[in-house]
Amino acid sequence: MTDIITLKRLSEPAEAGMLDEAFSRHFGWYKPGDYYDRCLRENREGTRMTLMAFCGEELAGCCHLLRQSKYPYFQERGIPEINDLNVFPEFRRKGIASRMFDEFERIAAEQYSHIGLGVGMYEDYGNAQRMYTTRGYVLNGQGLTYRNEKVKPGESVMVDDDLILYLIKKL
Repeated sequence: MTDIITLKRLSEPAEAGMLDEAFSRHFGWYKPGDYYDRCLRENREGTRMTLMAFCGEELAGCCHLLRQSKYPYFQERGIPEINDLNVFPEFRRKGIASRMFDEFERIAAEQYSHIGLGVGMYEDYGNAQRMYTTRGYVLNGQGLTYRNEKVKPGESVMVDDDLILYLIKKL
């Protein structure tokens, strides 16, 4: 029997607390704080949509849809951005990320002609890079960015989570 995957929009302070605690437990890089409280506020304001994924009854991860991206190319063109996809390691390879993407693409298609996302450039992002291209996301042709600024030829940048290549998909 397969686990049932369900999605729920972030809507309550207790859920923000649950996300903060779960991310602290699952990821050493995550720093507990007010991130998910801010996400909740932005969900209520309508600028962000956060989907929590559950596998059976267990929280399995979450992802966001930013109605106004911080990436200038998307801002200028009114392209919403799928952002900060995270599925906890023990729940990967169960179709959870794809379910969240299906829902975000469905929602975005009601109002937008395209959707976009950014992906990191080192090996830890390899699975995401493959998934995005398999789903039909293509390079937006603007090259690499570092902290949302275009990387210029000959410029040195740090290879870290801020080195991003952006992709788009026609809905």
